[in-house]
Amino acid sequence: GATSFPITDPRMTRFWITLQQGVDFVLSCFEEMNGGEIFVPRIPSMKVTDLATALAPDLRQKTVGIRPGEKLHEVMITEDDSRNTVALKDRYIILPDSVYWTKNLPPVPNAQPVPESFRYASETNDDWLNGKDIAALLGTFDT
Repeated sequence: GATSFPITDPRMTRFWITLQQGVDFVLSCFEEMNGGEIFVPRIPSMKVTDLATALAPDLRQKTVGIRPGEKLHEVMITEDDSRNTVALKDRYIILPDSVYWTKNLPPVPNAQPVPESFRYASETNDDWLNGKDIAALLGTFDT
């Protein structure tokens, strides 16, 4: 059998969303959309090494190197998009930049503009899953 678990890079991070959370998010966006917005869920991040440990706690992790085109971290909102982004408790909304879209767009209730140069990325997220959280979500042990 395998003696090690291949890890691209131990610094790598990713956002985490379950299938059911994704479906619920999309359905709620259908109810809230006016047209032209981009909805981004506020979801936790995880370290890929924590995922590997949750999946195979008895295997040693071996760094195999990043592949061409692969990213260390996921970025869902760039600094350039932050000027049109508002925050809600469970999501960000990137509002359309074009006057065609925005001229009749009602304000988003309870939304706050994000700070200038805001960036929503997996490595700088303020919500993290640890190894035990990941294992519980995967059902590998009871919490």
